[in-house]
Amino acid sequence: MKIPPKLRRIRALVSKETRQIVRDPSSIAIGAVLPLILILLFGYGLSLDVKNVPIALVIEMPTPEALDFAAGFELSPYFHPWVTRSMPAAQQALLEHRIDGIVRIAADFSRHIAAGDAQVQLIVHGGDANRARIIEGYVQGVAGVWSARRAAEGGAGAVPLVSVESRLWFNEANDSSYFLVPGLVVLVMTLIGGLLTAMVMAREWERGTLESLLVTPVRTEEILLGKTLPYFALALFGFVLCVLSAKFLFHVPLRGSMWVLFGASMLYVLIALGIGLLISSWVRNQLVASQLTMLVTFMPAFMLSGFLFDLRSMPALVRALTYVLPARYYVALLQSVFLAGDVWSVIVPNTLALTAMAAALFLASRAVMRKSLE
Repeated sequence: MKIPPKLRRIRALVSKETRQIVRDPSSIAIGAVLPLILILLFGYGLSLDVKNVPIALVIEMPTPEALDFAAGFELSPYFHPWVTRSMPAAQQALLEHRIDGIVRIAADFSRHIAAGDAQVQLIVHGGDANRARIIEGYVQGVAGVWSARRAAEGGAGAVPLVSVESRLWFNEANDSSYFLVPGLVVLVMTLIGGLLTAMVMAREWERGTLESLLVTPVRTEEILLGKTLPYFALALFGFVLCVLSAKFLFHVPLRGSMWVLFGASMLYVLIALGIGLLISSWVRNQLVASQLTMLVTFMPAFMLSGFLFDLRSMPALVRALTYVLPARYYVALLQSVFLAGDVWSVIVPNTLALTAMAAALFLASRAVMRKSLE
């Protein structure tokens, strides 16, 4: 059967484009690898469930009633309790955000049970207002179930209801912007720093102007610094605008030192710029460099940094992956400095991690540039 000329032309064009796709790995990456990565990230990395909430159970006097009440938290799938008798130790853990809440069972809990006016104190980390409300509801549920069970065991009216006295730390107004705005600063810095430099080297390669630069006596590190410093200053200007907006438009408190915030942000901007430079030096194509930068920087910062989704709710493999993401450490720094203040047990390890990543990226970018010169 003779094929019409129109179909032959279409077949030839399809064959030509198919060969082009096979020869161009970037097309395969965008069409096949990118969707696979995204579906895995969304499927395993994102979770709106609140389970295994780390809390401190402060039992000041381990009476049978207090231990029986605490057992409701230990048996619940929604809590991962840490039992202690030290309220200052629990408060320090909450300050460092190693736990999300404190349930304090006072020493006179048994006496108040008999008197009919028993209370337990609940202190919740209010950085994430929505999560704090869910935790409050869970604690109220545990108290209600315990009261109902004791009433059923002792007869109607034998056991009074246990009331929960709640308090939010770091976000007394229960305002979600306290949690969202610092995270948005991370996303803005990631987007600006990564995309600004992702196009730089790739554009130079595409236009052929980098070859003219390479034949001059300029050194590799001088090229990298010359490409980085202007965008570094521009990104810091964007950071200042973000902080001013957070402070005066959204009224997010800044309880820590401005110098700590500025120093940590400088490190993170250097990392974002370094990732963009590394990618554009390696890929040498503006479109692919921008796509790869979005995949490597913005998407992980949005989904796997702890900005929107609690890292402790993720599977262990995905949670382990977040330790190589600089946005994880920057989010922890910003939330601590904005909401809790200068908590050095949080600031120091996260700053050291960012410093190591910045140095590693500079060395990697230098190595890639040296390789391209050969």
